[in-house]
Amino acid sequence: MNDIWGYQPTTGYTAGASLIGYKVEATDGSIGKVDKHSDEVGAAYLVVDTGVWIFGKHVLLPAGTVSSIDEAEQKIYVARTKAEIKDAPEFDKDKHLGDAGYHEQVGIYYGGQHRA
Repeated sequence: MNDIWGYQPTTGYTAGASLIGYKVEATDGSIGKVDKHSDEVGAAYLVVDTGVWIFGKHVLLPAGTVSSIDEAEQKIYVARTKAEIKDAPEFDKDKHLGDAGYHEQVGIYYGGQHRA
């Protein structure tokens, strides 16, 4: 099973690179821009500001959902549909960053497990 909380080697992600401000593309269209990200081993993720899409909420995407990164275009492509992302467990950045229980819930939703 792939680690949902780690960038796959084929994405083109460079450890330590800032992804803040990159546009995020689901398989069926744009979902917003990266507001925050982490590349912590075993707990890497993106926090995406969806803007007006799904009423301006933030969503947490495990790094394992990233299919590729285009640095020249500053775009991140994720292997999920807009509906899958919209239906993910609700993210509240004031409550959920660093919350192991929430990360486990998100990991299971996206088809992986969270390693503590």
